[in-house]
Amino acid sequence: MAREPKQKGMGGMIIAVVLVIAAGAVIGYLFKPAPPAPSTQEEPAAQPTVPEAVQEPAGGPESAAAPEPAPENKPERPAVMPEPVPRTRAEKVKGWEPTGLSGGGSMFCPAISAADPMLMMTSCDMSGAYISTDGGRFWKMIHHRQLQGNTRAKPGLHPKDTKIMYAALGDLIKRSDDQGETWQEWSRVGSRVYGEIMFDFDNPSLMLVGTQDGAAVSYDDGKTWKPCAGVKGEGKAFHVDRTSPVEQRVIFAATNNGIWRSDDHGSTWAEKMNGLPSSEIVSFAGGSNPAMVMLYCSLPGKAVDGKFEGGIFRSKDRGETWEWAMGGEIDKGIEKADQYGDVDVAQFPFVMANNVKPMTVLAANLGTGFHPPHHPTIYRSDDAGDNWRAMLYMDQRFEKCNMEWDYMMASRRGKSYQPRPWCAVTSPANPDVVLRITGQAYITHDGGKTWFNGHTRLAEGQKYEPGCFWVNTGLVVTTTWNYYVDPFEHNRHYICYTDIGFARSLDAGNTWAWWEETKWAPWRNTCYQLAFDPDTPGKIWGAFSDVHDIPNGNIVYGNHWNNNPERGPGGVCISTDSGDSWKPCGKGLPVAPVCSIVLDPKSPKGARRLYAAVFGHGVYRTEDDGQTWKQIGSGLGHPSNTRIYKIVLHKDGTLYALITARRVNRVYYKEGMGLYRSRDDGETWECITSDAPIYWPKDFEVHPEDSNVIFLGAAATGEPESPGGLYRTKDGGATWHQVASKGRQHFGAYFHPKKPDWVYLTMCEGSVECSLWLSKDGGDTWLPMNTFPFSNTQRVTVDPDDANTIYVTTFGGSVYKGPADLPRD
Repeated sequence: MAREPKQKGMGGMIIAVVLVIAAGAVIGYLFKPAPPAPSTQEEPAAQPTVPEAVQEPAGGPESAAAPEPAPENKPERPAVMPEPVPRTRAEKVKGWEPTGLSGGGSMFCPAISAADPMLMMTSCDMSGAYISTDGGRFWKMIHHRQLQGNTRAKPGLHPKDTKIMYAALGDLIKRSDDQGETWQEWSRVGSRVYGEIMFDFDNPSLMLVGTQDGAAVSYDDGKTWKPCAGVKGEGKAFHVDRTSPVEQRVIFAATNNGIWRSDDHGSTWAEKMNGLPSSEIVSFAGGSNPAMVMLYCSLPGKAVDGKFEGGIFRSKDRGETWEWAMGGEIDKGIEKADQYGDVDVAQFPFVMANNVKPMTVLAANLGTGFHPPHHPTIYRSDDAGDNWRAMLYMDQRFEKCNMEWDYMMASRRGKSYQPRPWCAVTSPANPDVVLRITGQAYITHDGGKTWFNGHTRLAEGQKYEPGCFWVNTGLVVTTTWNYYVDPFEHNRHYICYTDIGFARSLDAGNTWAWWEETKWAPWRNTCYQLAFDPDTPGKIWGAFSDVHDIPNGNIVYGNHWNNNPERGPGGVCISTDSGDSWKPCGKGLPVAPVCSIVLDPKSPKGARRLYAAVFGHGVYRTEDDGQTWKQIGSGLGHPSNTRIYKIVLHKDGTLYALITARRVNRVYYKEGMGLYRSRDDGETWECITSDAPIYWPKDFEVHPEDSNVIFLGAAATGEPESPGGLYRTKDGGATWHQVASKGRQHFGAYFHPKKPDWVYLTMCEGSVECSLWLSKDGGDTWLPMNTFPFSNTQRVTVDPDDANTIYVTTFGGSVYKGPADLPRD
């Protein structure tokens, strides 16, 4: 459902700032006020409808007092897939298959091809880049060593040749000649690329890119670039006027500071703003064919003297004059229609045009209310803005509902909380094909008559209803913390998620169900860890929180919860039906993030002893199955840092607890953090990493047979005395040695339970070479598992029935299932 935090190989402070801003969007999205509760009328049983964000704060929609739609406002018909789906599951990436729920995380900068409107690309804020060749029904991640995502600049899809693509990374332009399979470094622009990469539709050797401080033009297929002199501001979009001679093109460039026109093929530029009330350009688009050219832009909507000003404008004369284009039934609200509006005054962050029908323009809006006509939607005008109509109705309570359900809506019986658009795009050659993305991907191929989900697909034989199962489409953009195979029924699999909480499978990971609204844990954003009762099938305890990303950059850098994530809510829940439903347990626990929970298998059935790591508070223990808890542990942490993140109970009875980093004003606290050990059930603790150069520990693993052997992953802090890396002790922490230094942020290392001396090393947040490594000699030497497609890995789970198969959780790419060994060339 976008995150200096998660640079993920993008590098540089600009990208860091972008991701911080996007992270704010995520939090606002997940915790926006919930829309009105469903009507008490009887609703149709299985009406596919609309998506939603992910969570609301405590109270939720049922507690909201808001007007209900009229009783007659029932969906006209279930939204359906416009065409048959030829594929049944996502394609593997170099032998690795995405599994779990797809979607659920922030996506940006989509592009649709003019040569083939079924060819699409988009990016995730977590570094992934994705391509679809079937109109968005299924997607494939581009291997991270070939291309990573860009949240600031749309890729350029060649208007004539579907094999040729361009993408930007900083000021670097990369090109693919095989439809995204492989990419080569092509050129340098000289300034960071922003906005989009654009072609002349008729002469694609003419290319334009937005930059951090203007725009640049190329006349040789992007091999060389020169700045567009006079164009100022952060680049947004372009249009090449197809009514002008090919050899002497008229070109338009828009930035956040204005709109410019070149009449001499991009050599000189003049500002064209006559008729616009300001130069605050929010979005720009153009459409032209040999017969006509139309230009469109949007400005911030404002309330002035009780009237709406700003919004969408058009030009019919190549930008010489601009006129207001907000006719008809487009939202011109200047105050919220209800408490669920995205904004007080209507805003239009994305306008879209095309070269086939230049008089057809589309706009994505931020809604001033929940119900139509104030809802966030896609508007379409076929007369250049004289008249508009809404194309997208997302909630099943809307009369014109035309959105297929996804797993979130099915869980809520068709209710949708209508996330604001984070991007929207149409094909330059077909305005009937539209992609609107947030934490989900909503797509129409028929001009808005029906919409389907690009981020998930209902499994064969399932009906749209709570608890139904879904197929992964390959658009995997969510963080996963742990993957589990049920110890009693190996066909039951579970995933602990950020942003979407929890999911389960009953067929060994082929299809997945999202938890139902009525069965959620009270803290629904993140599930960190599970603990299974060793004697009672289906009995599971879970560690839950509404604070995500512990212990990664967003937490340590202070980008969540105002650098005070300890105050975020969380707790322990129990399920007695194999994860189908969850209830809180934990009298005596603070309402704070619980990141880890472990069970003592030697404790009596029905009165289990469990330990919980409560972030910022300490370790808690229960002796009665989780009904009551008490804090334990003297000598654990420091008053300035009690960020307990993970607990491990070894089979010999030794208990371990990890305290991760705390940084304030760019200074890392040296006190408190580290790995602690207890040999008396957590009553007293000793730090066993005092002499190790580790200021930001991330995860650790104890050898299942020998508690003296421990691996600990650490991130670099930027200080010479704390370089990060993977550390190992063979003497219970008396001495530590760095055994790997593969990048800026090591996450951890994980033992293969069936292959002695096999250890997997994982890299997170910015790995540049390889994110997954394998040692076959207990950690002395490491070999890269270069086929793994994603750049940020976290934990490794070995399939209990197949020692040659592993599941890898990731920081932003869901879970990938693949080979336990290195590929054999």
